Amino acid sequence: MISFENYINEGIVKTVKKDKQRAHSLVIEAERKISSLNENIEKVGVKENNANDYIEHCYDIIMFLIRAKLFLEGYQCSGQGAHEAEVSFMTKLGFSEKDINFTDKLRYLRNSMLYYGKQLDKEYAEKVIAFTKKNHPKLKAFIK
Repeated sequence: MISFENYINEGIVKTVKKDKQRAHSLVIEAERKISSLNENIEKVGVKENNANDYIEHCYDIIMFLIRAKLFLEGYQCSGQGAHEAEVSFMTKLGFSEKDINFTDKLRYLRNSMLYYGKQLDKEYAEKVIAFTKKNHPKLKAFIK
């Protein structure tokens, strides 16, 4: 994993005015998505045919909260490597290397789903859901 400072030096991460409103909007959207995720899991369950949907929801929840914290700190990521930079920011938040690597793999697989039509399975979706439920409160606590 490339350090967050390297992304700053490369210009992928830019220093911007702190944006509480944008951060707040991202938190609201993350909360809406986790509520929807929980409701769908309760009503429908996790199946092979909805695994990608749940994985994408989980990715969005995690990334929205990371972006919210970035905006509160006065950073914005853009361009080639922006998502990697956002994952790298997790080191600044004190996440373990294992959790950062899991998030980076999730980023990679989510892009594979989106751009190459990769179908992920129920078992992986369950792991991503558990990871999201475990880390959602931790990420949210950084934003208060």
